[in-house]
Amino acid sequence: MMMMITPGLTRVCAVVALVMCACGVCEAGCADRPAPRCCPGRNNECVERSARRTVCYCDTYCRRSGDCCDDYQTACHISAAIDCEVRQWGPWSPCSSVCGVGTTERSRQVATPPRNGGTPCPDLKQRRGCLAHTETCSAAKEVAKILPDSFKRNFKDPWRRPHMLMKEEKKSYCVQMRVKQASAACKVKPWSAGLVRERSVCVECQSDAMTNDNRCRGDGLQNIRTFWSAASAPGCSGSWVRESLSEDCRCPSYSMIFV
Repeated sequence: MMMMITPGLTRVCAVVALVMCACGVCEAGCADRPAPRCCPGRNNECVERSARRTVCYCDTYCRRSGDCCDDYQTACHISAAIDCEVRQWGPWSPCSSVCGVGTTERSRQVATPPRNGGTPCPDLKQRRGCLAHTETCSAAKEVAKILPDSFKRNFKDPWRRPHMLMKEEKKSYCVQMRVKQASAACKVKPWSAGLVRERSVCVECQSDAMTNDNRCRGDGLQNIRTFWSAASAPGCSGSWVRESLSEDCRCPSYSMIFV
């Protein structure tokens, strides 16, 4: 038996529906949307009215903007949000500089990554300044005194008596330096004129110039800028970086020696 719906009955049903919505009873939200009910990413067209008749959304972005419909999680089968959790900070790293101002940093690991729109992870690295002062720092402050290799003392003293004790001769070593800076005064002397920026020079540490620890003062540090001064060229000075050190070695002719 078919039931006839008259215009009057339709109007009554509409009034009842409005009264129910006004009382907050009517169904609304993502479940009432036509397919697709839920939208990936950010989609401003994926919109619906809440039970309070306010605008709400059913896209993934609503979890970040906080304007999801009340039934979003259930209608879109979304699990509860999981916030990021991190572990404790690790120790600070050694100072990046062996002498003077540098930086140090520390890091931490992610224990639980964020899911389902949870709070993102905070910073995982921290960096701060540091001031290094080590034994190497003292060596970096030494200023090398240099001369041309024509000052080498490779001759026998004709006045030495046979019974006179000779100073123990220690083996020389060579240091390969790359010049980083040289003053204008270095151009005056022919031998120091070769000390120009980015030129690699060999400097020999001979026995007479060695200190008690069998090294020459100012023989530099690997990949760290140190300073030098030409002993026979007033005002000639600059900086260089040690590239290599060779034991039991002699520099070629027209090189330099430590004083």
